[in-house]
Amino acid sequence: MPEAPLDLSRIVKAYDVRGLSPEQLDPVVARALGAAAADVLGVAGGGGAMVVGHDMRPTSPGLVDAFARGVTDRGGDVLVIGLCSTDGLYFASGSLDAPGAMFTASHNPAAYNGIKLCREGARPVGQESGLAQVRDLAQAYLDPAGDGVPPAPRPGARTERDLLGEYAAHLRSLVPLGGIRPLRVVVDAGNGMAGLTAPAVLGTAAGLPALPLDVVPLYFELDGSFPNHEANPLEPENLRDLQAAVREHGADLGLAFDGDADRCFVVDERGQAVSPSAVTALVALRELAREGGRGTVLHNLITSRAVPELVERAGGTPVRTRVGHSFIKAEMARTGAVFGGEHSAHYYFRDFWGADTGMLAALHVLAALGEQERPLSQLLAEHDPYAASGEINSRVDDVAAITRSVEEAWTARGGRVDDLDGLTVSSPPGEEPSWWFNLRPSNTEPLLRLNVEGADEATMASVRDAVLAQVRGGAA
Repeated sequence: MPEAPLDLSRIVKAYDVRGLSPEQLDPVVARALGAAAADVLGVAGGGGAMVVGHDMRPTSPGLVDAFARGVTDRGGDVLVIGLCSTDGLYFASGSLDAPGAMFTASHNPAAYNGIKLCREGARPVGQESGLAQVRDLAQAYLDPAGDGVPPAPRPGARTERDLLGEYAAHLRSLVPLGGIRPLRVVVDAGNGMAGLTAPAVLGTAAGLPALPLDVVPLYFELDGSFPNHEANPLEPENLRDLQAAVREHGADLGLAFDGDADRCFVVDERGQAVSPSAVTALVALRELAREGGRGTVLHNLITSRAVPELVERAGGTPVRTRVGHSFIKAEMARTGAVFGGEHSAHYYFRDFWGADTGMLAALHVLAALGEQERPLSQLLAEHDPYAASGEINSRVDDVAAITRSVEEAWTARGGRVDDLDGLTVSSPPGEEPSWWFNLRPSNTEPLLRLNVEGADEATMASVRDAVLAQVRGGAA
């Protein structure tokens, strides 16, 4: 009796495909997903080409080959661009106006792989915008009782092309750095794709003119086993090597990228981690200045309140969104925003098809620092005036009941409540020092995620400890 196929709902998540490889995501599953993506994204039957790229994980090339076979079996063409960052795939999708597939598990450990899909123009594909259809169609193609992937009358063609140089030139054209003062920058690629993209964009690897940058490389060797540290700079321990290197080399700043190099984290000249909210504010003000002070800036609800305050002060219009790239990208399209930022260090640009690119955000930070003489810590001081807790996770028995209990307690204290994404409570009108907190459930685990911000450290700590006591009083 044939073995039952994998239930694809286990690996097709809200925004992408993510699973153990090859245990869950193997060439058979990848081929079925490729065929289904060709159908749903409109390239089947000679409808056009799909751009496919991949990261440095050992399983990626084989998965790409299988996925491409699925697309061509359905009559779609495939353009394989090889090793690239996720924002490099978005560049290909946007510049070629073609749907795309990026094979990566981003910051996940080495045992994982995945697929991020987009429509032409780098438009996102999530559960509500085509990913559920891809999942269901691929599941049907995997059904042993079915006929498998139906071959098209004429199979599609596969071609290959290297777009790294064009990607680097495009980013350089958006933020010219030729006139800045010389800077020394340490870049930690974490053995991920920034080991390919940083030399191209910040150096001369793509044949571009040299910049006034002295780049000190850390872990540029592409290695999907991540031998030095996990490629997830959101975790403080993964920044320690970069922080030490910045101090050791007397660098002006440090940059850290995640595995697929679509997120960028910044360390100042003292080796201190810079809040992604401060980076959001800095880039937002630069993008607004290019628009004469007018324009819309998106920020998710756990970014610092300094972001909307500074945007309004500059003449822009801040728009608060839910957490998650699909929501931000949809709002970027709806509002025509010039820029959007998340506290997870995803940065979205109108001039990059509304998609996220950590490298472009890094160029803005380098430009802002190099256009004046102050060190980065002083430059960013006004962008980061409040005290923040960072995200604190708590495993709980009953997410909904605990959230209701917290809401009732803080409403009784006069807190202002909204439910855009989880529970957000702000200090009562007129209360000083001011504060706010957000309590959000995880999409995949019985966790509550807490973020707190206060006008000062003592206020933040008081609110943080009070909420945590309530949450963990019902913890598992």
